[in-house]
Amino acid sequence: MNSLENFLSTDEEQEIVSAILMAEKKTTGEIRVHLECRTSEPIDSRAKNVFHALKMDNTKLENGVLIYIAIENKKFGIYGDRGIDKKVNSNFWNKTRDVMQYHFEAGAFKTGIVEGIKSASEALEKFFPWETNDKDELSNEVSKGEL
Repeated sequence: MNSLENFLSTDEEQEIVSAILMAEKKTTGEIRVHLECRTSEPIDSRAKNVFHALKMDNTKLENGVLIYIAIENKKFGIYGDRGIDKKVNSNFWNKTRDVMQYHFEAGAFKTGIVEGIKSASEALEKFFPWETNDKDELSNEVSKGEL
């Protein structure tokens, strides 16, 4: 088994999906998590490329957020779409990154991802609050593998 198959249990993945579902009840933002074994690209570039490969740039309000993790590189990135970038300052994702990093350093990967989702959701709520006609535009499942 490789690192991708062992990184999270089925129950942990389900907890992440539940966290995404809860977050998206508070915002029109769309949050996804993608895992890969490794990348040779700079982490920010890879997160952006995966964001586009997952077609996350097709949301109506351009408010998708990707949490990308390269397991063997021990690196992760957070990428937000154009609609978010138009509304926030350059430090917008620092809180989310710091929360995740804290848990990751302790080996609590599922907790780090769930807390990152919660942090991202809180930030998204300010700029993209939930609307009664909101439609879930993207899959909430954890995606895996090289795209």
